[in-house]
Amino acid sequence: MTSSSSPSPDRAPETDSAELRSAVGKFFRRAMPLLVVMLVVNQMDRTNIGFVREHLEADLGIGAAAYGLGAGLFFVAYAIFEVPSNMLLERFGARIWLSRIMISWGAVTFAMAFVQGPTSFYVGRFLLGVAEAGFFPGVMYYLTRWLPDRFRGRAVAIFLGGSSTAYIVTGPASGGLLELDGVLGVAGWKWMFLVQGVVSVLLGCYALVALVSRIGDARWLTAGEKAALSAAVAEDDRRREAAAAGDRQVSKLRLAVRPQVLLLCLIFFAMTLNGYAVTFWLPSMVGRIEGLSSFGIGLVSAVPWFVALVVMYLLGRRTDRTGVRRPWVPVMLLLAAGGTFASTFGSPVWGVVLIGLAAVGFKCAASQFWPIAQQALPLSVVAAGVALINSLGNLGGFVAPTAFGIVEETTGSTTLAMYGLAVASVLAAGLALFVRPAPRAEETITVEARKTAR
Repeated sequence: MTSSSSPSPDRAPETDSAELRSAVGKFFRRAMPLLVVMLVVNQMDRTNIGFVREHLEADLGIGAAAYGLGAGLFFVAYAIFEVPSNMLLERFGARIWLSRIMISWGAVTFAMAFVQGPTSFYVGRFLLGVAEAGFFPGVMYYLTRWLPDRFRGRAVAIFLGGSSTAYIVTGPASGGLLELDGVLGVAGWKWMFLVQGVVSVLLGCYALVALVSRIGDARWLTAGEKAALSAAVAEDDRRREAAAAGDRQVSKLRLAVRPQVLLLCLIFFAMTLNGYAVTFWLPSMVGRIEGLSSFGIGLVSAVPWFVALVVMYLLGRRTDRTGVRRPWVPVMLLLAAGGTFASTFGSPVWGVVLIGLAAVGFKCAASQFWPIAQQALPLSVVAAGVALINSLGNLGGFVAPTAFGIVEETTGSTTLAMYGLAVASVLAAGLALFVRPAPRAEETITVEARKTAR
């Protein structure tokens, strides 16, 4: 049983000053809602093409293979330009750079309404990846400049909740805009890109005014709150530098061949495969249900994500209370595999229900994966290791839609691709059994002391 005198990592200890607690509270009320809305719109703009696939094929001749390649090219561009974007964020500040990212991706989303065929579709998706590159890690960096470690866990959880919420919002929003088909002589899929692009640009302009890069520039903090918050962040920076001193001495190439890092990369790659395959192809699967309008397809497509969000929240509460996370990763990956495999049999309605089950599986597995991944890496490489796992694992966002498109173009269905996803989930579940926590400094000292005593 945990002593009541030991505060949880995300709870302010009694030694925190009133000024610090007040400053943190103001940040959560003023900055976090905007960051969450930005992430919701971000996720919407990168995944909205799942709702216009048939329209692009009918109007522009973009077949399944071309669609899958275009959907995946986003992630190639994102991976290439992520590091340069992060470097520029440090130079220009979070307010300017995060706002610039959002305005840029809004402009590219708007321009997607004017694609003429596969080539311009590829270019648009690649440019969208360039525009969005660095947004997520940029926000993570922004949080380190504003919050001490013990408050940041709650902030990250709130922010990531926006990603799950986006999947629920995207369907009805995109489906509703598709219902504008023919208004002013403009196709519904063009309305979707036009409106969502304008919303992104306007929100980016608002962020340019509302976001504050540095604690010292916040007019809504008192002098005492600024001093207390700045001191707490600076102290955490000093501790983090000491703990991660070895990061600068470990290259990404050496990290990639470490067994634990490679193991975690493969597991997260499988999760990403499942996530983006379902994201980009679910609306097409729902569209096979007879009698649904574009808005109805959007609503039904949101249901699996809503269920996944609820189950993920309940599982998170349970694992936070019990501290037992490790067994849930393979269990949920097997659930994803079973749902994916079984969805290929029976009616379209049954298929969508089972895809919803698969969504619950891989979303819950991912929510439990990151705390385990951080525990599995030594403190000296945890920051670099997590970044490497995220960047390599996200290549599944390129592989999944590309492979799905090729399989459907070749065979006339996505059945074989769904089997491939199921196999990937089973293999990842098996690999998850071999993940072990890394010994921490205090554990190493204890072991050495025991050896000396002998």
